[in-house]
Amino acid sequence: MKKIQGLERGMGIGGWLTNYKRFNVLPKNRRLVITVGDMEHFESYITEDDIAYIASLGLDHVRLGFDQIVLEESPFIYREKIVEILHNFVDWCHKYSLRPVLNMHKAVGNYCDILEESGLMQTPALQERFIALWVMLEDEFASANDVVFELLNEVVSATADEWNSLAEHTLRAIREKNSERLVVIGGIEWNNPPGLDTVRVYDDENVIYTFHSYAPFEFTHQRGVLQKDPLYYNREMPYPCEDIERYRDYHRVVHGNDNAYAKYERMDKEFLYDELAPVKRFIERNPDKILWCGEFGTIRHAKTVWRENWMRDMISILKEWDIPYCVWNYLSTPNDGNRFSLVDDDNRRIVSEEMAKIIKGE
Repeated sequence: MKKIQGLERGMGIGGWLTNYKRFNVLPKNRRLVITVGDMEHFESYITEDDIAYIASLGLDHVRLGFDQIVLEESPFIYREKIVEILHNFVDWCHKYSLRPVLNMHKAVGNYCDILEESGLMQTPALQERFIALWVMLEDEFASANDVVFELLNEVVSATADEWNSLAEHTLRAIREKNSERLVVIGGIEWNNPPGLDTVRVYDDENVIYTFHSYAPFEFTHQRGVLQKDPLYYNREMPYPCEDIERYRDYHRVVHGNDNAYAKYERMDKEFLYDELAPVKRFIERNPDKILWCGEFGTIRHAKTVWRENWMRDMISILKEWDIPYCVWNYLSTPNDGNRFSLVDDDNRRIVSEEMAKIIKGE
């Protein structure tokens, strides 16, 4: 696979500019609304010290998620303060030799964890706003060509044709201004590995293809509060696990499926290899393209040793297949719902020295 300098091993930042005001507890007229409290958070939550610490972990890039409603004050009007914060973030990354990735984490009409009445892929007016935002960012960062643009975090409620069409139009708009900008495009269905089977592949050496991996979901999201199934089952799930019946029982109780994991005797790395099979297919079909695993991680209240075990297995497979990666995530706030922090809330230091070694690829 082709490699990009400064895009080998990275850290995602969530909870700062993303995952805002989408909880169903909010009435519809208060969803997707930014308040003065939110703005105070944006201006203070992540600082240069955090970026310096990420660099100290031996990583080479930072993937910053942002929400469209955080950047947009109203359609086609952008918050100057948030644009300034993005510039500060990029400057900090440059200071500490980290490559910045700007990721549209939640777009209006495409929230991967709540249902919306208007879908981005089915609404031309929302698509126009989506494209315009990226054109604005290209203008803002025209002099910083090392900044990577990731068009959309996890695509939902769309066919492959619908998403491929919007991605192509957005890429074309960026290319009219900059032929060299690195642009990241993933697939449908939450950017899970099978999405790589239907993502459009371009004759463009500056397009990066991406996927996410959170399998097995009942492990990585165990006892989570945003997804109804782990919330309902509410059980600790070890990894690796000799007791495959524990995993089978999850699907039996939650989905009424008596045949889950029929071919497995335990939950371990063998399962991860199988889940990542579409990734291997993409590599074999497109050996000259750039592939990046942009997000994977474990909910923070899973036992640390289980988190280490899973992360170690995932990264070992990615390294075996020569795939650069970015772990999720640095520090989560309650706004994230499912909190995947890799650092402690108070001292902002990695959860364990072993985890630091693992994410560095040692």
